[in-house]
Amino acid sequence: MSSAMSVSQTARQPQMVSLSKENRTSKFMSAKPANSSGQERGQSAARISTEDKVTYRNFHYGSLHHRVLNTYRLMHTYQTVEFVKGKISDWASCSQAQMTVMEALQALDQIVDESDPDVDFPNSFHAYQTAEEIRKVYPGLDWLQLVGLLHDVGKILSLWGEPQWCVVGDTYPVGCRFQDSIVYRDSTFSDNPDLKDPRYSSLYGMYEPNCGLDKVLMSWGHDEYLYNVLKTNGCKLPQEGLYMIRFHSFYPWHTEGDYMHLCSSKDLNMLRWVKEFNKFDLYTKCNDLPDLKELQPYYQQLIEKYCPGKLYW
Repeated sequence: MSSAMSVSQTARQPQMVSLSKENRTSKFMSAKPANSSGQERGQSAARISTEDKVTYRNFHYGSLHHRVLNTYRLMHTYQTVEFVKGKISDWASCSQAQMTVMEALQALDQIVDESDPDVDFPNSFHAYQTAEEIRKVYPGLDWLQLVGLLHDVGKILSLWGEPQWCVVGDTYPVGCRFQDSIVYRDSTFSDNPDLKDPRYSSLYGMYEPNCGLDKVLMSWGHDEYLYNVLKTNGCKLPQEGLYMIRFHSFYPWHTEGDYMHLCSSKDLNMLRWVKEFNKFDLYTKCNDLPDLKELQPYYQQLIEKYCPGKLYW
């Protein structure tokens, strides 16, 4: 894999580190997502009208439609069980580079998400837009603000030679029937070989009922990659934050209510947090771009608290 950035390289594979109970503060343990009206913690993240909400995630027309459709067509053609297992093998060691979280965030200046029908500006701005809105609504949950900031950092894969169709976009399980809730399900999967493979074409495919999402292979992308980076480096985010990062692009689940037959009780308990995060991830996208340099000192202290130093990527 070739790097598009001047970052130090390493062949070292760090040990997997699990989160301990000591990493979870008493303030966090008592926290709950704001209710749908936002009254519990001030204004809702989606401080826009219902009419305005429907303008988001428009996959049928618009100036970016052809770019978005092409990205998903490639994704839905080539993302197979075999492909995903190969990508996990390629990236699991986190041996591509060493860099700080802030350095990785700054790399997002070079990335415009080709699957996003809502924006056409670098991903770094979206990171701060998300984090700042969370900061307004949840001023006491600094870990949640940091999740908002770094949730898309895994898109750095596209600077290391990965095509965007296996980095960005909505995620979904492979190894079982592709559900109708997946974007462009009716028009972009016809050339995917898993579609007609009897091992993967039934409702459960290669999975057991309620096996848990941690046992499900998701289409490969920035969510799973960043989740693995944070776990491998022993970052101190709570499991709710890690769930948000790992499944924030799983729209067929958290927005459409699909794939519940694969979920464990833990997944269902975490779903409310992922749904809450989605409001900030989606409805903060706008052309009112924040001053990144002005905000960096505040978020640097959060990085030092939860993900300090140079990480293995």
